[in-house]
Amino acid sequence: MRTSTPVSGYVTRRPTAGDAREIHELVSLCDTQVIGKADMTLDDVADQLNDPSFDPESDGWLVHDGTGRLVAWAWACRKGGSDNVDIDVVVHPAALDLTGPLWDTVTERARRITAGLGHDRAVVDIGLYREDSGKRAFAAARGFAAATGFIRLRADHDGTVPRPGLPPGITVHHGLTEEVRRQGHAVEQAGFAEHFGFTPKDYDDWHAELDSSAGTDWAQLVVARLDGEPAAMLLGTNAFLGDENSGYVRRLAVLPAFRGRGLGRFMLRGAFADDARRGRVGTYLHVDVNNSTPALGLYLSVGMRQVLAIDVWRRTI
Repeated sequence: MRTSTPVSGYVTRRPTAGDAREIHELVSLCDTQVIGKADMTLDDVADQLNDPSFDPESDGWLVHDGTGRLVAWAWACRKGGSDNVDIDVVVHPAALDLTGPLWDTVTERARRITAGLGHDRAVVDIGLYREDSGKRAFAAARGFAAATGFIRLRADHDGTVPRPGLPPGITVHHGLTEEVRRQGHAVEQAGFAEHFGFTPKDYDDWHAELDSSAGTDWAQLVVARLDGEPAAMLLGTNAFLGDENSGYVRRLAVLPAFRGRGLGRFMLRGAFADDARRGRVGTYLHVDVNNSTPALGLYLSVGMRQVLAIDVWRRTI
C-alpha cells in the first residue's frame, strides 16, 4: 500500500494498526533525544491509530528508507466538525530531508479536512516540547507561532492519601452507568467551552473516542452532584500507568455556576486518594497556562509540581 513518495529514495505508505510498535520506537527515539526519555506508550500510539476522528487511509504517512527502517511518521487529525486540526511530524535524525515535505503534506491535508467539513480556513495546531529548539524553529519557518503553553504537573504519593470529606450537599457518582457518563460529558462540554483548542462533541462522539482508548477506565469518571444537580466532573485514565505507575487526570471541570466552592480541590484530592489506593505512586495532569481560571494555582496549592512544558504552535490557513 504505497502512496506518493515525498523525497526520492524513500517509500511512503499509509499506517495500519499493526504499525503501532514500529511507530512507538521511532517516537521514543526522537523524544529521548529532546527530553531525555520516551514520552509516549505503545497504547498511546495505538490510541492515535484507532481514534475515530483519524482516517489512516487519508490522514497518516509512514516513510521507510532503503533498508526498510521507519524514518518518519506524520499525521493530521480533525477535531470534531470544527475548523481546528492537530498535526505532527516525527522524523529520524538520519532522514531530516523528509522534514519539509512532510510538514507541507500534513498542512495541506489539514486544509483539505476542514474544506471537506465546509470551512473556509484551517486552524492547524502542533504540540512542541519547550526543549525542542530545532522543531520550534522549523515551525516558525512554516508560519506557525506559539499560541499557548501546557504544563504537565505531578503529585507524588507515598503510601495512603487521606480521602477528603464530602462538602455539604455533595454526592459522588462513578461512570459505570450511562446516566453518569452523560452527566460527565455535559459538565465537561460546558466547563471547557472557553478553553483553548476546545471543540464541542456530542455524547456519541465523545463516548466513542474515550471507549476506543486503551487507557479509559469508566470507573475513574467521577461526577459530583450538589443537591442532586451535576456540578463537577473528573475523568481519570490509565495513560501513565506503564513505567510511571501513576494516574492521569485527563479532565477536571466545574460548571461556572458552582465555581468558588472548593469543588475542584475536592475532586482532585479524591483522585489522589483513589490513585494511592490503587497502588500508584503519583498523579499527572496538564494545565493550560493561559487559562483564565486559576487552575494552575489550585494544582500547585495541593502539592503538584511541574515536570514538563509543551507549547501549542498554531497557523491559520
